[in-house]
Amino acid sequence: MRALLLLLLAAPLLAHASYAGRPEVQDFVRDLAKRHGIAEGELKRVFAKAQRLEPVLEAIARPAERVRTWEDYRALLITERRIREGVEFWRKFPRTLERAEQKYGVAPEYVVAIIGVETFYGRNTGSWRVVDALTTLAFDYPPRAGFFRSELEQYLLMAREAGIDVFSVRGSYAGAIGIPQFMPSSARRYAVDFDRNGKIDLQRSRSDAIGSVANFLKVHGWQRDADVAVQARVAGEAWRPFMNGRFEPRHSMTELREAGIEFDSPQPAGANGVLIELANADRPSDYRVGLRNFYVITRYNRSALYAAAVAELAQELRKAYDLGR
Repeated sequence: MRALLLLLLAAPLLAHASYAGRPEVQDFVRDLAKRHGIAEGELKRVFAKAQRLEPVLEAIARPAERVRTWEDYRALLITERRIREGVEFWRKFPRTLERAEQKYGVAPEYVVAIIGVETFYGRNTGSWRVVDALTTLAFDYPPRAGFFRSELEQYLLMAREAGIDVFSVRGSYAGAIGIPQFMPSSARRYAVDFDRNGKIDLQRSRSDAIGSVANFLKVHGWQRDADVAVQARVAGEAWRPFMNGRFEPRHSMTELREAGIEFDSPQPAGANGVLIELANADRPSDYRVGLRNFYVITRYNRSALYAAAVAELAQELRKAYDLGR
């Protein structure tokens, strides 16, 4: 009886012991083999070894951007230590950051801020095997299975192109890789060999990470020397229809002001904006008018909290750097 009970308790684990035996994985393998010429046997060996990660499924269900208020999220990321170490990072790679600004038009503070938010300047790049994390999410997380299957495909292609063992790369619970935490599709599309040594290395090369972040922002429409967002205040009720949860700036400054949204004039003149609400727990929400560069930052992480934190950290980094702190 005890043996039967143990077998029943183990059944869910046995069902996930090998992804290679699951019909949907077999379909995925055949499709990749057909479209990309990867040997089916090689792919089957990968999925026979890939592991289902329960902590990954738990983490994806409660990302910080969804469960934290703005005041908590800001307190987590805009700290004296992150500012101090960001300035140190900037001073360590000034020429690389200047070269990235010249080539891509992105000021150093924004590149440093993104790397600071993502991995604390390369210190925390993730401990999960990327192939395990992506396989788990691709086949055991139905809400975004399509997205993660695409990223898993991109990861396998990236590993083949770079000649690396698919089990050797570690990253975040969502499968993001390296110092800038690029998803595999972004790594294949936007990563650059900025240290010019003949290979792209987002895991160890700070130069490649700097150039790749700047390139990502430029390709998504970053506007050189333009603001990201401005503080805003709301009055009356006419502003409420402008709160639609989208980040693309589609409204003229006149439209926003006529709706009772007050803010200082942003640069460049004539820019469009979008009203952004940053919710707090025990006090009224904070508001921003997001501009084109705010939208671009949300292409990196589709969260208003994330974009607002990057923008504020960048401002603090610039102040501290200019003051020589």
